[in-house]
Amino acid sequence: MAAEFTIISWNLLHTTGAKMEHVAALASRHRPDLLLLQEATAEIDSLPQRLSGHYARTALPGRHHGLAAWSPQPLHSPATSLTLQRGLIVRRVCQIIDLGPFAVANVHLSHGQMLNRRQLRRIAAALPARAAILGDCNMVGGPLLPGFRDAGARQATHRMQNMIPLRLDRCFTRGLHCLSAEVLEQGASDHKPIKMVLSAESK
Repeated sequence: MAAEFTIISWNLLHTTGAKMEHVAALASRHRPDLLLLQEATAEIDSLPQRLSGHYARTALPGRHHGLAAWSPQPLHSPATSLTLQRGLIVRRVCQIIDLGPFAVANVHLSHGQMLNRRQLRRIAAALPARAAILGDCNMVGGPLLPGFRDAGARQATHRMQNMIPLRLDRCFTRGLHCLSAEVLEQGASDHKPIKMVLSAESK
């Protein structure tokens, strides 16, 4: 795979949000090397039949939705999961994808602002020196994550109760160069996708 990777992350808002046709349209329009999804249901499991490519989904424990990753190319190795500290209601996991030059963690973290930072630190400890963490972090403010930098676009990606703009969908990188970062204007969910172009090469 190339040294530069286009990665898109999108929280679909499982039952009432984005459907298969929205996900397929997004992937066809932007042609990412890796598409990360949060709140993906079994409906999205047919994505390889629509677009070919390679796909893995990890359900959150006790939930009908979870984390999913799709790539047009074979993954360097099968996706793995990492159990995170659980919140009061939802048990959380992280999906880790090995791209070869670096690893990517697909996340949907807890809402507690201390807990989600603890979850980030557990993820960071499980990742190699060159890594990116992307997804719905449910986080306001800085990550307090030594060694990682906030590489995502600065626009809001979510409106709480359709009123308060928040930048919940984030990208944190370690040992990588960010070539571009943007928020995509895609409807159907209460979250907007983020698009990153990352390189493992120093510039």
